[in-house]
Amino acid sequence: MYLALNGVLVSGRVKWPEFAKLAARTGYLGTDVMLGDAMKEGVEKTRALLTGLDVRPAVADFPVEFRKDEATFRAGLDNLDASAKFMAGIGCPRMFTWIMSSSDTPRDELRRLYKQRFTESARILQRSGVRLGLEFLGPLHIRKQMAYEFIWRMGDMLEFAKECGPNVGLNLDAWHWYHAGATIDDILNAGVERIVHVHFDDAAAMPPEHVRDNERLMPGDGVIDLVGFLHALSKIGYRDALSIEIFGKFVQAMTPEQAARTGLEKARAVFAKAGLKEE
Repeated sequence: MYLALNGVLVSGRVKWPEFAKLAARTGYLGTDVMLGDAMKEGVEKTRALLTGLDVRPAVADFPVEFRKDEATFRAGLDNLDASAKFMAGIGCPRMFTWIMSSSDTPRDELRRLYKQRFTESARILQRSGVRLGLEFLGPLHIRKQMAYEFIWRMGDMLEFAKECGPNVGLNLDAWHWYHAGATIDDILNAGVERIVHVHFDDAAAMPPEHVRDNERLMPGDGVIDLVGFLHALSKIGYRDALSIEIFGKFVQAMTPEQAARTGLEKARAVFAKAGLKEE
């Protein structure tokens, strides 16, 4: 496992390829890939950039807008094959996206629609050997934001992912894992085949109704059992990136370099506490 720089940690203030250079300069072993900008540079130039910086590509956002109307979805799907080939070409066959845990569309209707769209997308990704991670969102305020509650438990999202294709699994975010009431056993039961990517962050102790998704803590500064979380990932044989995804005004007050360095230092301290090393 290794740590990767995530754009949220620097509040979206650094663009590609400077973002990858920031990751290298501050000591990260990996970097999230800003897909659109990286594709403009092309496979060979992107591979050369990452090799020269000695940083690994961790993951990219799923580039298809699946939440809106059919025409919008189809327009995105038309470009998915090229995106998948690019990600495979740079040695990073992983994408992820998040799914709102409430909707104005009834649950069963939305589930059927998303299953159809993700199944179709997964088939295109599979041609290039690319996996897709689906992120469940745990906090109560998101689950109650719209009329109908949608998938928010880890086990339910895992079941849904499996229905969408053999190359579909979870984007496992420690924050949402905690707020969804998931457990170490949920990680062990998912297995490495279905954990596509991981987000690393922490949470304060507070009543569920007070939790807001845009206020998180640095790894090790909160109450999430991140040591147990890491041990579970290690036990299933997870060997890919953990991207440090921290929202909050306190990181916005830092310079991008300060935020990147602080996140890495805090995360590495949790690794040390767990008796694990990046590799």
